[in-house]
Amino acid sequence: MIELKLSDLHENTPVKVELNGKDLCVVRQGSEVFAIDDICSHAEASLSEGDVTPGKIECWLHGAEFDLRSGEALTPPAIAPVATYSVTIEGESVKIS
Repeated sequence: MIELKLSDLHENTPVKVELNGKDLCVVRQGSEVFAIDDICSHAEASLSEGDVTPGKIECWLHGAEFDLRSGEALTPPAIAPVATYSVTIEGESVKIS
């Protein structure tokens, strides 16, 4: 498990964090925080360098979009989903496991 401060996560600004040796992309949208695999399922590109729009993130390399809730690949060239991780918010504490 990793613990972050809610105030350290800026709205629609992806952040790369490490959990048990794996890179995750964490995004805050309003009162919700999402955590998905950081590596695009289409190519070796970091999603935390991509653009965020409501409910999704776009890979900077080829433009594939992923749903932040489900990890589903929404647009080509990606067809495989990325993994999602459990996020719990308790006050100012954000826990990802």
